[in-house]
Amino acid sequence: MAEQRQERLFKNDEVLTMLQDDAGSLVCPQDSSSDDEDLLHPTQDSDDSDYSPSSSESDEDYETPSASVSGPSRAPQPRGRRTALGLLQPQVFTPQPGPAAPPPITKRKRGCSSLRTSTPPTKHGKSRLASTESEEDRWHDKEEEDNKPDPPRFMPARIPGPTFDTSAAWSPISLFQLFFSASVVRKIIDNTNANAAKRKEAGLKFKWEALTMKDFYIFLAILIFTSLVTVHHGSDYWRKKWPYNFSFPSDHMKRDRFEAILWSLHLSDPKEAEENDKKKNTAEYDRLFKLKPLYTQMVNACKAHFQPYQNLSIDEQMIATKARMSMKQYTKDKPTKRGYKLFVLADSSIGYTWNFFIYAGKNESPTAHSVSYSAVMNLLPFPLLGGGYILYTNNFYTSPALFTELSRKNIRCCGTIRKNHISVPQTQTNELPKKTERGDMRWIRSGNLLFVKWMDTREVTMCSTVHQAYSGQTVKRKVKEAGVWENKSIPAPDSIVDYNKNMGGVDLSGALITLYSVRHKTMKWYKTLFYHFVDIAAVNSYLLHKELSKMRQDPTRTKSFTQKTFMEQLAKEMLEFAGSAATSPRPTPSTTCMPMFLNKQETRARKYCKRCYNAGTPRVKTAVYCRRCEVPLCLNSKKNCFQLWHDGQ
Repeated sequence: MAEQRQERLFKNDEVLTMLQDDAGSLVCPQDSSSDDEDLLHPTQDSDDSDYSPSSSESDEDYETPSASVSGPSRAPQPRGRRTALGLLQPQVFTPQPGPAAPPPITKRKRGCSSLRTSTPPTKHGKSRLASTESEEDRWHDKEEEDNKPDPPRFMPARIPGPTFDTSAAWSPISLFQLFFSASVVRKIIDNTNANAAKRKEAGLKFKWEALTMKDFYIFLAILIFTSLVTVHHGSDYWRKKWPYNFSFPSDHMKRDRFEAILWSLHLSDPKEAEENDKKKNTAEYDRLFKLKPLYTQMVNACKAHFQPYQNLSIDEQMIATKARMSMKQYTKDKPTKRGYKLFVLADSSIGYTWNFFIYAGKNESPTAHSVSYSAVMNLLPFPLLGGGYILYTNNFYTSPALFTELSRKNIRCCGTIRKNHISVPQTQTNELPKKTERGDMRWIRSGNLLFVKWMDTREVTMCSTVHQAYSGQTVKRKVKEAGVWENKSIPAPDSIVDYNKNMGGVDLSGALITLYSVRHKTMKWYKTLFYHFVDIAAVNSYLLHKELSKMRQDPTRTKSFTQKTFMEQLAKEMLEFAGSAATSPRPTPSTTCMPMFLNKQETRARKYCKRCYNAGTPRVKTAVYCRRCEVPLCLNSKKNCFQLWHDGQ
């Protein structure tokens, strides 16, 4: 037995020598003390009668962990001391931090382990060396005070409010005509008449009389009337039976006339529109040409007649449509998910639409910035706007690059931002825990940019260039305690409080538009946007009316209208204006009295002569009609009803 034991110890000693040559040190699963002498000479156990340390020990008294090494993925097992019964009793050592450098390679007694050189981790999982970060690279609690930025100096280009003569008397129709000017209305009338003539030449059979200023304002009054009174079908407005026995609009315009204007309505010149259509798939093609000049006039009028107050907001507006065209967009976070998208800049206090543009699709020319960045810069004409404004945006537009650029132009910003945005600080030191109390927050400042994380029902991340992190403000939230819902005040960052107060400018404008909208179903995309322009003009006119009422110093004057009363008064004044307007249109080549054949391709198409019918001969057919009067009249070598009709005979 003694020879076998000696042979085994000799083999273990050879394995120890091989491990030292390959690895340079032993792998130790246990922490050890910094005192090498204690590790080399452990305290003798009182029960160990077979082992007594002496100065004349040989290699046979040492044992290596080679028996437990089976591969690189397994650590050697600690060896204990052999008791009198031949069992191994493990040694117990108190773990202590090791020295900065590993000790020289030394043989260890049974049960001892080598020194651990790594620094113990902190409670956040990082070493003590990595936890020594600067104050700027960690998130701060709400108890830590932030430096309050200097408030922006408000320097608008004009006095905020209505920019026209506020001392004059402004009726609803006079405010509406600020957006639908006389020149634009005249162009719409001329283009509609030209489009009707084009449709007639194409062979469409419908009765058409030249559109006049009177007819156009009656047409607008009917549109506003339909926003106030809703029926299931458009023809019900002209029904005389109960419960649809409306006196208006049948006493001002017949249904066929209204539908003819509706079908032939055209905002741009038809000939110029055809020339633009030939430029498709080229850089010169204008997708929004059929909306001009009304589109351009509306944008300019919104900016010209009102100067916004200090707080502004930017958001999208969606106009619902089922049209199959490239301009239609999809926005999943909006109530109206599919439709035409408008980028809108609105006044946060009253919801006035100050600037907007229609998103016509992705621009083929490469740009250095994203769509959201370009949209904000396009909506802010800095010379006309001025400086010192505070802009509120959502996470689609918010980016540190945009906020930094606007700060250089004296425009402060605040908005939500995606927490995984590349510019949001990614440090984990003192970060907001995933499971934390409602109202807890963290903040970090990088130059003039403030980033705030706040826990509401979920985590909200904000970015601001105008706010302090926390000044003691609170918000009301419903909290269930002991089975009862109660209103409770929870702490909130300053940016959250102001964002909830001022971000809804575009939403307020959209709500006012939706309340009394003149929209109708149509097959033409530009008519859908025409209805939206009428809605914007009506709502902005109403908001200007309210601002004028606030500026009145005489308390004896009547109060401002409600939106419903304003719309009713606007429709009434449109009818009065139509009665006083000139009934005859401006003479154009397409509206002069000239004989025309009913159909160029089909010369046999004939109708009964109107003059012969009035004279008592009802069944005289003719293929000629007057293109302006839209009346079939005889014109041949035997009979000239065309001349007699126009001479009044």
